[in-house]
Amino acid sequence: MLSKLPSMRLVFLGAPGSGKGTQISRLIQLLPTVNRISSGDILRQEIQAETKLGQLASQFIAQGKLIPDDLIDKLLISKLQEQNWLAGRSKSSWVLDGFPRTITQAQKFDETLDKYNKNLNLVVELDVPTEVILERIENRYVHIPSGRIYNLQFNPPRVPGKDDITGEPLVKRSDDSAATFKKRLQEYHETLGPLKEYYQSQGLLQTISGETSDIIFPKLLNMIHKRFHTGIQIRPPSTESPGVEALK
Repeated sequence: MLSKLPSMRLVFLGAPGSGKGTQISRLIQLLPTVNRISSGDILRQEIQAETKLGQLASQFIAQGKLIPDDLIDKLLISKLQEQNWLAGRSKSSWVLDGFPRTITQAQKFDETLDKYNKNLNLVVELDVPTEVILERIENRYVHIPSGRIYNLQFNPPRVPGKDDITGEPLVKRSDDSAATFKKRLQEYHETLGPLKEYYQSQGLLQTISGETSDIIFPKLLNMIHKRFHTGIQIRPPSTESPGVEALK
């Protein structure tokens, strides 16, 4: 039964535009007991509310720079505490999307988790070619309040320019351009090496390579099942289906 799954405390690594949000959303559809925390979604909410943190973050984003460590660390830990997912008896499962991005963030985050005896038990890296990411970005639109992302090529909204759920307008983020993303990708890869070595030394890091969601997703499910015995049945992939289903 899915309700009896072990507690999962996951981190997803991947360059901006690599599809972390898409993979996590698909995973949660099959494993609804897993909770998602997206640093990007939280930051966008802060920016939309025009808080001090949001105003500062928007300045870095507009310049194509990553958000400084100290602004992100407190925000994510506070969110986990707010949801009571670090409590001693908590069996909650959660996945972090977009955090940590530097070894400093990772070390500080691990120190906090260790105090609660809630250490990470898997880190997944999505390895997607740069040229694929840049093409995705040029076609990406987002519903800001929810963080839902659409792509005009392979995940278009049912009504052009409108969110499928609310009907509200979709927007093109100011940082969703090839020029801006090249800077972000360069900064990401500069910090990725030490971060991967850090998680490899703990035996946590697993890398999945691919160009599309339907190639990556079955690989992800196999990895999750082997680590946590999820009860997910994996069928051979086809052109019509990612080839997975949850056992009841």
